[in-house]
Amino acid sequence: MKKEIWFGISILVAIVVGVFFVMPAPADMTNGHLGLLMLALVVVAIMLGFPTAFTLMGMGVIFAWFAFHSRDPSLAVQQTLDLMVQRAYSVMANDVLISIPLFIFMGYLVERANLIEKLFKSLHIAMARIPGSLAVATIVTCAVFATATGIVGAVVTLMGLLALPAMLKAGYSTQVAAGSITAGGCLGILIPPSVLLIVYGATAGVSVVKLYAGAFFPGIMLAVLYIGYVIVLAKLKPNLAPPLSAEDRRVTLSEFAATISSTFSNKALPGLLGALKGKRNADIPIRTILQQLGIALLPALAFVLVMGISYNLVTAPEAAQTELVEMGAEAQDLSTHFEDSLSEPAGEGGFGEPPSEGSLNEPAAEAPVAATAVPAAPVEAATKPAAETVTASAKPAPMSYWIAFAVAFVAMVVFYAMFTFARLEIFKMLMGSLFPLAFMILAVLGSIVFGLATPTEAAAMGAFGGIILAACYRRFNYAMLRESAFLATKTSAMVCWLFVGSSIFSAAFALLGGQEIINDWVLGMDLTPIQFMILAQVIIFLLGWPLEWTEIIVIFMPIFIPLLPHFDIDPLFFGLLVAMNLQTAFLSPPVAMSAFYLKGVAPPHVTLNQIFLGMLPFMAIQIIALVLLYVFPAIGLWLPNVLYN
Repeated sequence: MKKEIWFGISILVAIVVGVFFVMPAPADMTNGHLGLLMLALVVVAIMLGFPTAFTLMGMGVIFAWFAFHSRDPSLAVQQTLDLMVQRAYSVMANDVLISIPLFIFMGYLVERANLIEKLFKSLHIAMARIPGSLAVATIVTCAVFATATGIVGAVVTLMGLLALPAMLKAGYSTQVAAGSITAGGCLGILIPPSVLLIVYGATAGVSVVKLYAGAFFPGIMLAVLYIGYVIVLAKLKPNLAPPLSAEDRRVTLSEFAATISSTFSNKALPGLLGALKGKRNADIPIRTILQQLGIALLPALAFVLVMGISYNLVTAPEAAQTELVEMGAEAQDLSTHFEDSLSEPAGEGGFGEPPSEGSLNEPAAEAPVAATAVPAAPVEAATKPAAETVTASAKPAPMSYWIAFAVAFVAMVVFYAMFTFARLEIFKMLMGSLFPLAFMILAVLGSIVFGLATPTEAAAMGAFGGIILAACYRRFNYAMLRESAFLATKTSAMVCWLFVGSSIFSAAFALLGGQEIINDWVLGMDLTPIQFMILAQVIIFLLGWPLEWTEIIVIFMPIFIPLLPHFDIDPLFFGLLVAMNLQTAFLSPPVAMSAFYLKGVAPPHVTLNQIFLGMLPFMAIQIIALVLLYVFPAIGLWLPNVLYN
C-alpha cells in the first residue's frame, strides 16, 4: 500500500505545483482565474477523501458568493441563497432522475436473489470445451450480472468470492483471474440499462433512450473483445489458463436421463420420443418424459415463434399512399365546382325574372335532380382509396428472409443432432440461471428502446421483475426487501446530492467566467474536430486515474458539452465515447475501486500489484475498443438512427 499512497500524494503535489505555476499573481487574478482555482481545489479535496457532493456544494457556494460580491456586495448573500434554492429545485424537477432509484432497487433485489452462483456454475460447465473456459465464464457472468444490477462493487466482490478461488485452484494465473473479474464487473456501467448513461443524459441534455440504444452494441463489442483476448491467451499460453480436466467437464445425468440414454439413445430428442412410445420405460413416469420433452422442444418453439413473427413483419402490406395536396386547395376546388353546378342560369336580359306565361308556375322537378347529381362524382372518388386499402394484399417474403430461414433451420437441425442428455442438463441449468436474468434485462431494455415505456416506467417494471425473480428463487422476505430498499435509498440520496452539488458548482464556475477562459483557450488552439476529440478523451482517460466516473461526469462534462457545437460533434456520440472511456476509471490506479473490491475478498497471497498487472491488458483492450468506436461510429449510432430517424 505504501507505493499506492506515495503515488496518490505525488499526483496531489503535481496538481498543487501546476496550479501555482499556471495562476498569475494575486494582484492580476480575475474571476475566471478564481473559477480555475476552484476546479483545482475540488479535485484536490476529493482526492484527500472529502465527500464529493458536499465538496462541490461547499466550493460552489463559497465561490458563487465571491462572484456575486464582486458585482454587488449588498446582494451577495441573498443571490447566493437564491442560487442554491433554484439549483436544488431544478434537480428535484428533473423527471429523468426518477429512474435512478428504481434501477438501483432492481439491482439490489437481483443481487440478493443469489443467482450469481447458479449462473457461474452453469456457464462454466456450458463453456468447458472453450480455451480459458473459467475466465470466459467469469466475464460472461460478470457482464450479465453487472448489467442486471449495475452495481460494480457487488459484482466484483461476489465473483471474487466465487470465481477467483475456482480459477486459482484450476491453475490459472493470478493476473488473468484478477483481470477477468475486475474488467468483467465494470461492463455494467456501459451495457444498458446503466445508471452512468442516465447521469450523462441528465447532465448533457441527451435523450436517455437514444443513449441506451447507442450503448448496446459498443458494450457487446467490448465484452466480445475481452472474451477473444482470454481465448487467444489460453490458446497461446496454456500454462496461464489451463483447460479443465475431464472430471471437471463431466455432467452428472439425472436418473431418468441415464436410464433413457443407456436404453434408447444418447441424443435427447430421439431418446425421449422413443421412451414415450416404447415399452421399456415402465420405471419412468410418463409425466416426467413429457416434461423433459417439452423442455427439449423449447429451442424449436422459439425458432418457430421468431420466424413466424418475422414473416408477418416482412410480408405486411404497405399502407395505402395518399395524394398530398395544399391545404385549402381541395376545398376551394369543391366549392368552385358546387357554385358552378348550383348557380342559376343567367337571363338574356341580365338579372330579371324569367317571363311568365300567365301564371306563377312551380319550377320543374328535373332541375334540382340534375343539380344534385353533379356532386356524386367526388363522393365516389373519395371512397376509392378506402376500397383499395381493404383489398391490399400481403407482400411476398423477400429472398433474404428465406435465406435466413434456411440457415436457421440447418442450425436447428445441427443443434438437435448434437443435443445429448448431458447438454439437456446444461440447458436446464441455464434455464434456471441465465435465461430469467436475460429475459428481464431484454424486457426492460426493449421496452425503452422500442418506445413502449419511458426509462422510469421500465425501471419500475424491472424492480417488480426483481421482486418476482427473488420470490421464484425463494429468497424474497421482509428482511431482504427492507435491506434492498435501505441500500437503494442510500445510494440514490448520494446520487441526487451529487447532482445538487454539481449544479451549484457549475453555476458558480460559469458566474466566475471559468467556462469562458476554457472555451477561449480551446478555440484559440485552432483544433480540428478529430484533434479536439482526441484531446477530450485523453483528458477524461487521465482524470479516471484520480477520480471516479460520477465525479468526472458531473464536474467535467458541463465543461466539455458547450464546446461540442463549435466542432460539430454529436453529444450522443460523445457520450458513447465517454461511457467507453470511463471503463478505465474502475481499473486505473490509484483509485481503481475494482482492485480494492477484489483485494478485500481475495486470498492473502494475492497482492494488489498482481491485481493491477492483471488489469493492464484489459485497459489496453478498452482503448482499442474506444478507437474502433471512433473510427466506426456506426457501431454506436446505427441502432438509434434506425429506430428514431
